[in-house]
Amino acid sequence: MSKKLDAFLNENLGELKEQGLYNEIDPVEGPNGPVIKVRGKDLINLSSNNYLGLATNEELKKLAKDAIDKYGVGAGAVRTINGTLDIHVKLEEKLAEFKGTEAAISFQSGFNCNMAAISGVMDKNDAILSDQLNHASIIDGCRLSRAKIIAFKHSDMDDLRQKAKEATESGLYNKVMVITDGVFSMDGDIAKLPEIVEIAKEFDLITYVDDAHGSGVTGKGKGTVKHFGLEKEVDLQMGTLSKAVGVVGGYVAGKQNLIDWLKVRARPFLFSTAVPPGDVAAIIGALQMIMDSTELHDKLWDNGDYLKKGLKELGFNIGESETPITPCIIGDEKLTQQFSKRLFEEGVYAKSIVFPTVPKGTGRVRNMPTAAHTKEMLDDAIATYEKVGKELGVIN
Repeated sequence: MSKKLDAFLNENLGELKEQGLYNEIDPVEGPNGPVIKVRGKDLINLSSNNYLGLATNEELKKLAKDAIDKYGVGAGAVRTINGTLDIHVKLEEKLAEFKGTEAAISFQSGFNCNMAAISGVMDKNDAILSDQLNHASIIDGCRLSRAKIIAFKHSDMDDLRQKAKEATESGLYNKVMVITDGVFSMDGDIAKLPEIVEIAKEFDLITYVDDAHGSGVTGKGKGTVKHFGLEKEVDLQMGTLSKAVGVVGGYVAGKQNLIDWLKVRARPFLFSTAVPPGDVAAIIGALQMIMDSTELHDKLWDNGDYLKKGLKELGFNIGESETPITPCIIGDEKLTQQFSKRLFEEGVYAKSIVFPTVPKGTGRVRNMPTAAHTKEMLDDAIATYEKVGKELGVIN
């Protein structure tokens, strides 16, 4: 190894560990369900994005196995050569139905979606108005587009309107986009989409909603755009297929001409092998389940409300979450890491989230209750929080 590289790595890794910012990765020994095994220890799992418990659903596992028997384990090529199997077409038709749009395009991951769609539509002659707390994949997608990035204060509609006015009246840009998460994953709050759409109409802004944590969760499962009844008003609806849907991948839904354009200009679509057919079959099945019944959605919200109530009554700072995402905001990074470690030792897996994922001084243990948790599991978790919280002086 280069001496300079070795010195750079050792110095910076040491600094991260000293500041309590180094993330330890814990391999899960088995399925990622409401209870997981890590280092041989059974733990109540509060760190998964598997909101509806579909990642381990028996019916979806069978659909995936049957598709592998029919199509094989891989698609064999990129979508634009001969990697588009008929099952991919069925998936995109189902996605359009799910999101209430004319068409949809699927990608290998949600991160890929934002890299592809933003840079596919915007360029160096454009500007993007981006919420300050948008996900890293949105930030990277904006950078890749080479458009002028104009951040607006988080969910501050006065600031957005002022910056939209300045951008559109400056005459400097061909197009201006406003982009926001539908649900902000660190705090669990929901974007003010009706106001954003109103401002977009006033200034002819392109509207883009990343609903990674909203699809399957808000709008009775149909997402944040559906929650506000804005399916016909938002230009690009993006979401993942790896969280509430329980499998892997992502999608963009919108007008037919938008999807046609992305299929010839979105680089991850053009240059990455298609999602494997077993996964595609499971996704289609999961989407159908979400569309057919709100049972899992309702159980998720019930569990989320139950956990929030229990932690809040104990005196924890759970922020202003409007969704099942339940952060316990500790503040100090080292204390946050220590808190998560003690939860682990007591039988609860709840990962610490620190800078750069969240601003310095706002470290938190983020809890993600799912439809698969029982009340007994949540009671045990709340009792563990009480014990560790009092031990470390986080609550009285």
